[in-house]
Amino acid sequence: MNLIDFKLDGYDYLTFLIGVLAVIAFFYVMITLGGLPGKLAEKRKHPHAESVKLGGWIGLFTVFPWIHALMWSYHDSLTIDIRKLPKGGQIKTNADAEDGGGDILSATPALSGASDETEAQVGKQPEEQPKPGGAA
Repeated sequence: MNLIDFKLDGYDYLTFLIGVLAVIAFFYVMITLGGLPGKLAEKRKHPHAESVKLGGWIGLFTVFPWIHALMWSYHDSLTIDIRKLPKGGQIKTNADAEDGGGDILSATPALSGASDETEAQVGKQPEEQPKPGGAA
């Protein structure tokens, strides 16, 4: 009982071998890419390395979550950009507020030592500027 009606030669076996190697290479690449965001996050000592690792594996076949996990592995969520704070500013959390709220996640920059003059300028309406090229 023969399943095929011709004899297999060397090229047929070579085709099977190339097919098996292609399947093995495909799974090797997928396993390497799936673990890449997690490995990068662990190497960079990311505070959410486990979540990045899971995001890399879950998002592997849908591509967009995997790209997000890859970007997330390079982003350190604990970094505070001091360029966005006002001059002489400090981070004031709700724990410092009078009502005793302890939510650290809602940190807001606060001015330290703001004068009464700057506070008065905040509520002041801007003056109208003359239109260019027209008579005043």
